[in-house]
Amino acid sequence: MPRPKRKRRVQSMPAATFFKPQGVPVRDLKDLTLSLEGFEAFRLVDGEGMSQEEAAVLMDVSRPTLCRILMEARQTVARSLAGGMALRIEGGSYRMGDGQENGPGQRRCGHR
Repeated sequence: MPRPKRKRRVQSMPAATFFKPQGVPVRDLKDLTLSLEGFEAFRLVDGEGMSQEEAAVLMDVSRPTLCRILMEARQTVARSLAGGMALRIEGGSYRMGDGQENGPGQRRCGHR
């Protein structure tokens, strides 16, 4: 039996959790989902300019794990942009920087 997946640390929720191409009705779009931990890795490395080592420490994962998460996030964003698809940010196996946890099947989106 595989060991349980370690929850990744996410500092904060994104300001927006859904993006779509301008001028295309939502009903006509396919969408892709970017996990919260993928968003966090993408934000830290590509958005904040952190090294992969620094980002891995903040997310409480190994550097190879961060590389895998980041690669998947970059592929998802690239496919969404190149294919004219909507991008939804949600889900994953993570815990907030404040210690609150989320796992498969649970959502914590920050909206009230």
